[in-house]
Amino acid sequence: MIVSLDTKIRSDPSMSSSIASFGQHSSTAEEEAYRHIQQALRIGRYKPGERLIPEDIAAEIGMSRMPVREAFRRLASDGLVVLRPNRGCIVAGLTVDELYEIFEMRSVLEGLAVRLAMPRIDEDGLDDLERLLDRMERAGQSGSNDWVVRHQEFHGRICALSQRPKLIHQISALHAVIEPYMRIWFDYIEKPLSAREEHAALIAALRSGDAGHAEQVMRDHILGTAPMLAEFVTPSR
Repeated sequence: MIVSLDTKIRSDPSMSSSIASFGQHSSTAEEEAYRHIQQALRIGRYKPGERLIPEDIAAEIGMSRMPVREAFRRLASDGLVVLRPNRGCIVAGLTVDELYEIFEMRSVLEGLAVRLAMPRIDEDGLDDLERLLDRMERAGQSGSNDWVVRHQEFHGRICALSQRPKLIHQISALHAVIEPYMRIWFDYIEKPLSAREEHAALIAALRSGDAGHAEQVMRDHILGTAPMLAEFVTPSR
């Protein structure tokens, strides 16, 4: 029996958490530092090539340097920063090839998430995605950078339905790496052209009940975004 999205969320608190954050870990000093820095990186507060000073960040958060340094290591494994001898922690930048590689990885992983999610998607879930799409569209029309958040929320809702925590975590890490570039891209245009049509086509594919078709639509949608991003962003190191 297919369970409605709202019912599933109420009965499974971990799923609600996954939707909100694509799967996050328990709160510790290291986790607090990690989330603080990650958020700053995602919104573009720190630029590629910039050095992160652990003492400054620790003072800003109100903790010792050690959790911040541990957070740097996690961020390095996510690909958001680079740890270099004698230079410390440097904000990572993407080459065009790396940008394409990330979108290729996203297309495969989110395509898999769609396939796994299909048995758990019903009319309530589809209606919920329609509402998320409306919010995304309103944010785009207003010129608000909130569009990027709404876009990730839309994709995150589908991925959460896969009920594969490790898969969700990997997808989350890829979104974190490209989010600064998504925000820069958004700043250069009035709103993402054809974004509503593409996401509406994805909802239609989900509604069809054909898992293979929905997976392919998701993969094509993600791969089609990479050239647009590369056009508006000049990656740096």
